[in-house]
Amino acid sequence: MKPETRILIVDDHAIFRRGLRAVIEAEPGLRVIADVENGAEALRQNDELRPDIIISDLDMPLMDGFQLVKELRSRPVPVEIIFLTIHGDEDTLSEALSLGVKGYVLKDSSASDIIDAIKALQQGYHFTSPSMTSRLVNRTERARTSAVSGLSDLTSTERRVLHLIADYKTSKQIADELCIHHRTVDNHRTNISAKLGLHGTHALIKFALQHKNEL
Repeated sequence: MKPETRILIVDDHAIFRRGLRAVIEAEPGLRVIADVENGAEALRQNDELRPDIIISDLDMPLMDGFQLVKELRSRPVPVEIIFLTIHGDEDTLSEALSLGVKGYVLKDSSASDIIDAIKALQQGYHFTSPSMTSRLVNRTERARTSAVSGLSDLTSTERRVLHLIADYKTSKQIADELCIHHRTVDNHRTNISAKLGLHGTHALIKFALQHKNEL
């Protein structure tokens, strides 16, 4: 780990930048080398100052956080990114992760979260605000509960077909095992998908594998 971590702050609110700078520089070993108000200026400062970490808002004039990251990824010298944002939805987080962003901190988090995020990135780890993690866990649990509830709507034959799908059986193999026509198996697949709200070619087998123990 470097003796000093050099940080660039990007946010279009000057008061917020000053407050964030004070929080960061109160921590030994962290130094804010610049703070700027938009992504275009951030690119210039990045090329000139070579920060270790950039802490950026997502919603900014001229160039938003996603555009900034895409531009930074084309630079020869890598830099780690932390998004500090109001967006607490899964889709925005997923897009950030897909771009290689390792830190995702919500603006309503405690000041210690941003320091924890910096320290995590220093060690090569990812960091997401605890409140964000809780939201994702709750969403996953709701989805699981909904799926289990949908299973109760299936007939015994449909559950049997779903179990065989989880065993990677083809429609013909399932038909042979249940002594029915393969078109009947295809009808069962359609009905099961409709009852469970599944769409797409691989959605049914993915669901079957995830819930095999519940069949």
